[in-house]
Amino acid sequence: MNNTEHEKLHALGLAHSHEEGDHDHDHGHGHCHGPGGHHHVHSDAEKKAVLNRLSRAIGHLQSIKTMVENDRDCSEVLIQLAAVKSAVNNTGKLVLKEHIAHCIVEAIENGDEESLRQLNKAIDSFVK
Repeated sequence: MNNTEHEKLHALGLAHSHEEGDHDHDHGHGHCHGPGGHHHVHSDAEKKAVLNRLSRAIGHLQSIKTMVENDRDCSEVLIQLAAVKSAVNNTGKLVLKEHIAHCIVEAIENGDEESLRQLNKAIDSFVK
């Protein structure tokens, strides 16, 4: 990706922030989409960020399960469920941003319209 493309994505909040002096280089991403499906190879930092968020949400959900088992007030349970829902949605936003910043940029560069159709389908499912 050239600097202009990166600047456009950065302006939209979709690009990674880079330290001064960084240059364009491979971020550990493989080919994102191809015939018969897709393959993702994300950097360890990106994967770790998503896994950490999911682990926290799972732990939070387990604690809500315990709240229900212990007959805690329904209002408290609903508040905690809202917090988990927000955490899951924010994790989805992170995955979406990473997908756009890497895989969709590559798809556009390669004229891969199927990947764009798949993205639209995924967004429709995610925002329901």
